[in-house]
Amino acid sequence: MIFKLCEKLPPMEEVEKQLRFNENTGCYVIFTGVVRGLTRDGEKVLGLYYEANESLASKVFSKIVEKAKKGIGIHDAVLYHKIGYAKVGEKVMYVGVSARGRAEAFEAIQELVNRIKKEVPIWKKEITESKEYWVGVKE
Repeated sequence: MIFKLCEKLPPMEEVEKQLRFNENTGCYVIFTGVVRGLTRDGEKVLGLYYEANESLASKVFSKIVEKAKKGIGIHDAVLYHKIGYAKVGEKVMYVGVSARGRAEAFEAIQELVNRIKKEVPIWKKEITESKEYWVGVKE
């Protein structure tokens, strides 16, 4: 398992090299998160800013991966997440899994991405034309 927070994401080939395989690995899947240009309400996004609690984030991600290994049967997982400012169109997150087959890999990617966004202490500030706000934080 690899967990990395970085100011600039590495090339996809680097992420692929980090995933571990075994004799029963039949595939791997990598999800790429990108900064979109409009909010859900249709307002223009200028950029995002990410902060994280690195040591706690690593521990939480590790627990999520261990559960996916036991419950879904994946072989390995990696997470690379950007911190700092990101412009529209920029890649901000890679989540990769290796597994026996595509069913397990796709199920695991869905679960890992959803749980990362909800549970891992990585915070996102959305910067739009009219305001800046931390996503998920009630004012």
